[in-house]
Amino acid sequence: MLNLDLYDKIRLSLRPISQRLIAELFLRFDYRHVKIDVEGFDRLPEGPVIYAMNHTDNFNYWPFQYAMHRARRRYMAAWVKGKNYEHPLVSRFMRATNNIPLASRGYLITRDCLDTLSRRPTDAEYRALRTAVETHQPAESPAPSELNTRARDMLGRPFDPTRESYGEAMSELFRELMRRFVALNRHSFEIGLDLLVFPQGTRSIRLSRGHIGLAQMALHLGATIVPVGCSGSDHVYPGRSFRASPGHITYRIGEPLPPETWATLAPEGCDAPFDPDVEARGRDAYQAVVDRVMERINTLVDEPYRFNEDHESDGTRGTARFV
Repeated sequence: MLNLDLYDKIRLSLRPISQRLIAELFLRFDYRHVKIDVEGFDRLPEGPVIYAMNHTDNFNYWPFQYAMHRARRRYMAAWVKGKNYEHPLVSRFMRATNNIPLASRGYLITRDCLDTLSRRPTDAEYRALRTAVETHQPAESPAPSELNTRARDMLGRPFDPTRESYGEAMSELFRELMRRFVALNRHSFEIGLDLLVFPQGTRSIRLSRGHIGLAQMALHLGATIVPVGCSGSDHVYPGRSFRASPGHITYRIGEPLPPETWATLAPEGCDAPFDPDVEARGRDAYQAVVDRVMERINTLVDEPYRFNEDHESDGTRGTARFV
């Protein structure tokens, strides 16, 4: 599972042998009946960059990585949800293929509840627990009292309820995980590796509003954001199987958005991504940056994948989306 120790096991590579082997020994044959078109290769600047892509299915980044390998011998590290590290074999695969685990507060709350009580929190309990984390306070009813009072290992960080509240402990755990996450992203850029981010945060056929993590990281790294629209991958990967069905996938690479694009929207940048205080001060600016990126992606996808009227996700809801 995702915990503090996991980040120390991740080794990023500029030319990851695992990605190259999968491309040549598996995807090359699995994609014999899949047509992959990438429009706009000529727009790509020299790396490293952050690709921002819509997220329609479990595997819509594989054909894009395969196309980049075949055409440009260019590789990337993808942000991957913490829930993808639950199974030991899947976790090992994720670490071997140049992915960076992203720990959300929702994942931490749900995983800790599962570890402590052997069940997920209900929606009402989750809201109470989330409020406790945001306010650094004990969790109030209807949250289970055991989460406030039981000493335990909290995903690699000891929790002593006589010395700190549930909300304080969970907040400090999140801070430390994010420090390690940011360090891995900085390292990827230092070695010249691109990053791949799904700003929506969850799978959805229709494009939905993006989260501010993309903006925080791009501003922190001084990175160019390259919007990418993916259409058709949900038909190639309609379920959870990693085997491709016959189909046609189109990726459209938009005009790159260099750091100076955000001089007006976010003039203060972001010196500490995912820090709650920094997020609170800059949230409106970060959201404006992400909204601009999502608008660009909306112009790059076919109509069935564009925004709904309310810009809401049509994907998984509730705590099931975390673990």
